[in-house]
Amino acid sequence: MATARSEPEPGSFEISTGVAELASDREGGWLLTVNGVQSSHIAPARPDLLEFEYMRQAVAAVEDRYPDRSAGLRFLHLGAAACALPRALAHTYPASRHVAVEIDAELARLAREWFDIPRAPRLRIRVGDAREVVTGLREQTRDVVIRDAFAESLTPDHLKTAEFTQAVRRVLAPGGLYIANCGDRRDLKSVRSEVATVAEVFANITLIADPSMFKGRRSGNVVVVASDGPVPDSPELERRLRSDPEPARLMTGDAARAFGSGAVLRDGPATRPGTV
Repeated sequence: MATARSEPEPGSFEISTGVAELASDREGGWLLTVNGVQSSHIAPARPDLLEFEYMRQAVAAVEDRYPDRSAGLRFLHLGAAACALPRALAHTYPASRHVAVEIDAELARLAREWFDIPRAPRLRIRVGDAREVVTGLREQTRDVVIRDAFAESLTPDHLKTAEFTQAVRRVLAPGGLYIANCGDRRDLKSVRSEVATVAEVFANITLIADPSMFKGRRSGNVVVVASDGPVPDSPELERRLRSDPEPARLMTGDAARAFGSGAVLRDGPATRPGTV
């Protein structure tokens, strides 16, 4: 049974890792900004409506790989904020189960207070460091792992290494998907290393991004989709991505691996668990 919750109000709020700001839009939605970086957009009446294009891309990849909407998929979300993506996927797959890991305890509490987020066991918010949670999970207990964790505008280093990626692979069921949201500048140095790292661990990868992002003409996001089984590369997915309000393209096979021309990222003194 749903519990009573407070209606969200615009304003700034002190959270465990800094400051969260909540602003309303003309359509009745809410934009959450964390430490100056846009983090989540929630449309209360439309859980399937996602404002951020990389979230729509991630959902498209999942739906292409798992077309059966009745599937009881097990999701692990590394990075939660207002739970926009877990909420959308819980709506799309009503029989699915989600754990969303959020480092900021106060932000997790506010998200539950403000928004109509499905309750456990459908969607459980777990407060903690994403890497520590992953390493503590049993093998082959998740069908999809989505990494969307940022400290301000950067993914923490300890969530980008080969050792972390191997830990993700360990908890995935055979053929499961790992989806990583990689933000970068126009030089693409960081994302090329992230792609090289994921490609070293997983047999198959696909990349999704704005075409200008692949060409180094803008800063933004590249969504990496990886698996030891098939990865989404269907014509239907390509058409869906191209017809999005912010069109994207797929990069698959050898081209995707060649894009990962950076150095593979390894654990070191600077990659101990920290803020997510």
